[in-house]
This record gives sequence, structure tokens and C-alpha cells, in this order.
Amino acid sequence: MSTTSVLNGIPIEVAAGPPTYPTTGNDLPILHEIGHALRRLASQNESTVIDLQAIPMAPGEEQRILRLLGQGEVKATLDALGQSDVIETNYPGVWTVEHRNTHGETVGKYIEITHCPDILCSQEADIKASVERIGETLSELELKSSGGSA
Repeated sequence: MSTTSVLNGIPIEVAAGPPTYPTTGNDLPILHEIGHALRRLASQNESTVIDLQAIPMAPGEEQRILRLLGQGEVKATLDALGQSDVIETNYPGVWTVEHRNTHGETVGKYIEITHCPDILCSQEADIKASVERIGETLSELELKSSGGSA
């Protein structure tokens, strides 16, 4: 239903209902790709990353995808050179990952189809450094317990 009004003799038609925006149509193919990637993860243990910032989308399309995926049980927030949020969706194995810089600006936005996003996994170099640190801590504790000084 529309209404017509006259402004300085110029007829203006106003459409009833919410405004409509042009669409790229990329939201449905992205959801299909997530489904294909989830099947690959389940059958071949193959992870997939979809870079949402690299795909042209019209206003509202990204929000529609995220709304349809929903939020699952796991959410992690990391603080390393800016905040990163890792959120499991309603579909286990499908995660949303958003990285922001120290000014809070989004610098990366991804959908990861994987058992656990890489950013949550310890890195090899960090694990090796951890081996040395735990050794030092144990040496200090053993020295203290034997009556020596640390």
C-alpha cells in the first residue's frame, strides 16, 4: 500500500513498509559454501576459512548470514595487539572470528570451518619457550625446598 502527498505541487509517492536495499546475492552462496566446507571437515578433516571482508556484500547481507548461523556455546575473547572475538555458531565446527586493532577498528572478519580456530591453538615457538620456563620454575622451586636461595 502506498500513499500520495503533494509537496509544492509535486506528487511524491511513499511506499509502505521497510526500505529495500540492493543485494549482491552473495549471502546464499556463502551459506552453501559453509555447508560444503562443513561436510569436508566431517569427512576429510579439511578446514576452510572464508574472508568476509574479501567478498562484496550489500548492506544487511553479512548480518543476515551471522543471524542465520546464530551463536553456540563457546565464545573466547583474546587481547593481543587488539581484541579478537572467536564465537562458535549454532553449527559446531563453524566459527566467526573478528580481529580488531588497538583502536577498536575491525581488521579481519572470518568464518572458519574447523575443529578449533588456529588463533586459539598454542604456537610451536610458544610451546618450546614454555618448556624452558617450566624447567626454570621447577629448578627455582626445588632450590627453595632444598634450603638454597633463589
